[in-house]
Amino acid sequence: MEFLLKPWPWYVSGPLISLVMISLIYFGKTFGMSSNLRTFCSIGGAGKYATFFKLDWKAQRWNLSVVVGAVIGGFLAVTFLSDGSVIDLNPKTVSDLDKLGFKNAGASLLPPELYDWSVVWSLKGLLILVGGGFLVGFGTRYAGGCTSGHAITGLSNLQWPSFIAVIGFFIGGLLMIHVLFPLIFSL
Repeated sequence: MEFLLKPWPWYVSGPLISLVMISLIYFGKTFGMSSNLRTFCSIGGAGKYATFFKLDWKAQRWNLSVVVGAVIGGFLAVTFLSDGSVIDLNPKTVSDLDKLGFKNAGASLLPPELYDWSVVWSLKGLLILVGGGFLVGFGTRYAGGCTSGHAITGLSNLQWPSFIAVIGFFIGGLLMIHVLFPLIFSL
């Protein structure tokens, strides 16, 4: 049982992801979290306000199992499959985060400097949440899918647009962490 408390190596998790993708391709389905958000908005009646959300959400019920599975899987992993150890961060990363005001970096999965309610409800926190949410939503729509959809489904189907999107995601991530993140948290 102790092997479950450690991260699974690539040679276990990789083939499992491959099996899921092979079965999705076999059944003519695609995977992506943003399509689930679209389905939730459609269920909530967003189709009355935007044609993008006018779809037969009942045909997408199978995809909602991905969300349910992610929530249940996350709960099981944290509750039963976690040994409670802290995150093993590189000392250079800890030093860089300390300079930006992150004390005890790696001591918890969600740093209080970002996720504490007092921070979330501050003007800076709200601007980060709303701005980040807008950018993620815009980027997902503009790219025609999210990171999981393009990086897992698109690349497994050898789709050129997904390859370009994944390169864009990586460039955006590098710009965020090396340029924007220090600017935002040095204010």
